[in-house]
Amino acid sequence: MPRDTITPADEAVIVAAIEEAETNTSGEIRVHFENTCEINVLDRATQVFAALHMHETKLRNGVLFYIALKSHKFAVLGDGGINAVVPPHFWEDITQQVVADFKQEKYSEGLAKAIRTAGEQLKSYFPYAGAHKDINELADHVSFGNPSKEDPTS
Repeated sequence: MPRDTITPADEAVIVAAIEEAETNTSGEIRVHFENTCEINVLDRATQVFAALHMHETKLRNGVLFYIALKSHKFAVLGDGGINAVVPPHFWEDITQQVVADFKQEKYSEGLAKAIRTAGEQLKSYFPYAGAHKDINELADHVSFGNPSKEDPTS
């Protein structure tokens, strides 16, 4: 279970980074952990993205950080609205940063740094519209396991 590796303290660090990043942008960020990924990591991240309904944001500005811990696989996936505006190699740069931190087993620190980086970029293109206009369209909590199952943490 990913929760054996990701402690409640790690989860709190990750959620705090999501909340911090989302205070400056209308973009929506999710983090999902699984133990294994038996297919291409981007294909699996795309499946999880859909299962978490991340494609349903008004501005198509969702970002998923997908991690398969035991398989040592990571992907960051942005929705169409984001991919249309971020600079070339943006996701690859974030991936390289995260992988370097993961190799040192700095899971929560690496993710938090990457989430803040993504949030800064999103702020440029999807600024926060204010408390009355900008609603949190996706939950900020970290999800674990198979998101297609009826799981309150998904």
